[in-house]
Amino acid sequence: MESTDFKLAVLVSGRGTNLQAIIDHIDQGKLNARIAIIITNNPRAQALERGRKHAIKTTFLDPDRYPDKAEYDRALATKIKEHSVDLICLAGYMRILGKEFVRTFKGEIINIHPSLLPAFPGLNVQQKAIDRGVKFSGCTVHFVDEAVDAGPIILQAAVPVHADDNAETLTQRILEQEHIIYPNAIKMIAENHIKLADGKIVTL
Repeated sequence: MESTDFKLAVLVSGRGTNLQAIIDHIDQGKLNARIAIIITNNPRAQALERGRKHAIKTTFLDPDRYPDKAEYDRALATKIKEHSVDLICLAGYMRILGKEFVRTFKGEIINIHPSLLPAFPGLNVQQKAIDRGVKFSGCTVHFVDEAVDAGPIILQAAVPVHADDNAETLTQRILEQEHIIYPNAIKMIAENHIKLADGKIVTL
């Protein structure tokens, strides 16, 4: 694959399956981007090993070393700026970013969420979908703004909710779509097919 100047920072807290999907799309030549750094708040995150396996720089930023959330976010911002990235990708990052951080990187942060936003923001959304009896759920890639799971939507994918589903089976079905649409959303941004203007997505 040809070299690229479009650099990503990927923030993770757990297994890193969406991180792996991004890595795979880059390695397969489907996404012309480079992961400059992987940052986690969890020293046991499997995502760290995924990064090391692919010779990507990884960093554990320990929340316990900082007096409060604001200081942690400032340290996170400093670490990201060191790598001059073009896009910050939240991939199962289980910390809410503060308003100062979001303002610092306005229009440069995206997230993948396992529901069809604006339905079911927050946590445990697969079980919430089942409990509400919805017939379809899915996933959403969106720009991050100061509200939780509420930024402008880039891509969505729907999946059926079966009568015998539990949170685990629905999660797996949604994950399959996440691994498709997240790299595709990054590709759209990297190739300047969309931009964020006045809080809305503009197709170019």
